[in-house]
Amino acid sequence: MNESEPKPSQAEMIRLAEVDSGIVVSSYHSYKRGFSVVLAGLMLIPGIPIILFLVLLVKLTSKGPGIFTQVRVGKNGKPFLMYKIRTMRVDAEAGTGAVWATKKDPRTTLLGRILRRLHLDEFPQLFNVIRGDMALVGPRPERPEFVEMLGQKIKGYSVRLLVVPGVTGYAQLNLPADRDLDDVRRKLSLDSEYIEGASLWFDFRLILGTVCRLFKYAHKTPLQCLGIYQKAETSPWAKYFQVSSANDATSQAVDCRL
Repeated sequence: MNESEPKPSQAEMIRLAEVDSGIVVSSYHSYKRGFSVVLAGLMLIPGIPIILFLVLLVKLTSKGPGIFTQVRVGKNGKPFLMYKIRTMRVDAEAGTGAVWATKKDPRTTLLGRILRRLHLDEFPQLFNVIRGDMALVGPRPERPEFVEMLGQKIKGYSVRLLVVPGVTGYAQLNLPADRDLDDVRRKLSLDSEYIEGASLWFDFRLILGTVCRLFKYAHKTPLQCLGIYQKAETSPWAKYFQVSSANDATSQAVDCRL
């Protein structure tokens, strides 16, 4: 695209990605909200005391608020505030701008490392589910800075914005955190597979798989037993997103500093 030409809007990019990919969104996405809200409400009964306790711990062990809010991109490119228990220093991006978190991120507090390892920092997102910003299951929401950058670098990236993002997801259970563009492509292949094949039974199994992950039973055996284990390389969407082998030494690193 010529630099003098105006950039397409987020809505245009989503529409172009939908047409180009030929993806067919499962009808389940149009009525899954009821299931998500009811289950999120039930989870908040024991969850609210846990959240309050964790917020207190965070405030006692580091400077700053206990709840951290961050703008993420939801369905149809609509931005929303996502809630998390704060796990990093309040000035974590002061010198770098927006960057992806790493496995042993030095910006993470001691308590934050524990919360991240146990995924307890995600609990407040149940309120996002109640609000309608998120569902329990779906593609994980990304930050606007990364959505714009990745949308320019990866063909079809915007298909993930056709549905409501989730607290957990098919890609998140099967794949590690993103480190480069090939990792993003792998996640996109499984996100697209979920967008087309979503159902109540699929969501139920993914939630059970997430429970296994919370209790640190994280290897592939429970996912295989539940029928939700998938390698990105064998996904029906692998060719479209040009997924390479996870061991391919030519994986293209991405600079997330914007």
